Amino acid sequence: MPLHVPPAPAAALRSVLAALGSPTAVHEAHTPALRALQGPVTAELALPVHVLDRLNISDLTSGGRPPRTRLTGWRFLIRGGERYVAAADTRLTPDGWAFSHFFEGPYVAATERALRQAESLSTAYQPRLLSVPELYMLTLWLHGAVGADASAGLPAGEDLLVPLAPAPPGIAAYRPHPVSELLPVMTHRLTPATAPAPPSVAAPAA
Repeated sequence: MPLHVPPAPAAALRSVLAALGSPTAVHEAHTPALRALQGPVTAELALPVHVLDRLNISDLTSGGRPPRTRLTGWRFLIRGGERYVAAADTRLTPDGWAFSHFFEGPYVAATERALRQAESLSTAYQPRLLSVPELYMLTLWLHGAVGADASAGLPAGEDLLVPLAPAPPGIAAYRPHPVSELLPVMTHRLTPATAPAPPSVAAPAA
């Protein structure tokens, strides 16, 4: 089922296009693949980037408040020819949305792969990115409220999280997990060893 991709703020897109059109911005970026491109480039597949604030296992086990997230920016994949070669992040400033930086690396291809995989699911979702800094982890967050404001909202138990590669040890990349299943696993990694261990979410043995 097609994903309901939310529209990016127009100012965010304009800032990325302006950076792409600036030889100085492209040359100074730590993106050899982007600098080496000859020909037109486009900014596509814009996704809101949310950050998951510190998890608390007592909230999850006692039915307390849901995990807190906050919007930190919008990310655009940069296409050159037939492939995505880099990404561009934007940030919200007192004057509105502004270009932040270009980057490349494994998360570019991983994001594209996870999005293509999500399109084959039988349920419609609104795609977002959810970062978990404490675990150096990035996930594709498939939000069930497809018409929701992309800048707000909390992960619901029935939402799906798809860890992007490279994922933390013991967590399978590209395998969709319900929020209610994956959050306790992530939380356990940040708590003392006395906390009860949740079920594994690693890929099954071949």
